[in-house]
Amino acid sequence: MKKSVLMEASFNVAVEAVNIYKHLLAKNEYVISKQFLRSATSIGVNIIEAKYSESKKDFIHKFRIALKECNETLYWLELIEYSEEFKIEEVNNISKKCNSILRMIVSSIQTCEKNLDNADNIKAD
Repeated sequence: MKKSVLMEASFNVAVEAVNIYKHLLAKNEYVISKQFLRSATSIGVNIIEAKYSESKKDFIHKFRIALKECNETLYWLELIEYSEEFKIEEVNNISKKCNSILRMIVSSIQTCEKNLDNADNIKAD
């Protein structure tokens, strides 16, 4: 089965997050690294769950969770980037990818909500 652009991008972010997590562990950083890894890998998980959602509302809900996790990941990346102790070149790259994913998720939510509103209007007529 072919992955969507969004699923592929979120998977790639998760893989890069694992590598950054390993780098942070090597520097004996355990708190930020775990929070970062959890949020970064959760983006794709929620997108996958949305694929088999029970309804359009459930789909939107799962995408909203993915959106929150993506925002959280960006927060941890910024914290890692501005921390003097952790100089990781990949942070800028993964941040760009997360911002791209964020835009795709927002667009998907808006499209789905618009379609849901249109379907509700048709039923009301």
